[in-house]
Amino acid sequence: MMSLSESASPTIDRAMLAVSGAAFVAGVVGYHWAGDQPLLSAGLLAAGVALALVVGLLSPSGRRFVGFAREAQQEARKVHWPTRKETLQTTGIVFLFVLVMAIFLWITDKSLEWLLYDVLLGWKR
Repeated sequence: MMSLSESASPTIDRAMLAVSGAAFVAGVVGYHWAGDQPLLSAGLLAAGVALALVVGLLSPSGRRFVGFAREAQQEARKVHWPTRKETLQTTGIVFLFVLVMAIFLWITDKSLEWLLYDVLLGWKR
């Protein structure tokens, strides 16, 4: 059986998202319109953002997003996070590898410089 969010037409979804966007824009416009009254401008902005969030999250796309966010949070709880010791060991290995690669690339660069400039072209410094 299809849920409400799956059976809702794309037109309804687009309309709700358009209303959400319009509420957000109205909040920003109200904020600038009442710029000389800080309490009113902050209230208009907060009301516009809140209305935009409510309408956006009640839309079929918003409901799918909330479901996705819940599933992502559940999956994040299942992750085995490394201990401090494991993190420090891995970081040390990465730094050591970067140092070895830097030395290797420096030696390669100086060898090619010597080969090209001193041996082949004869440009002694």
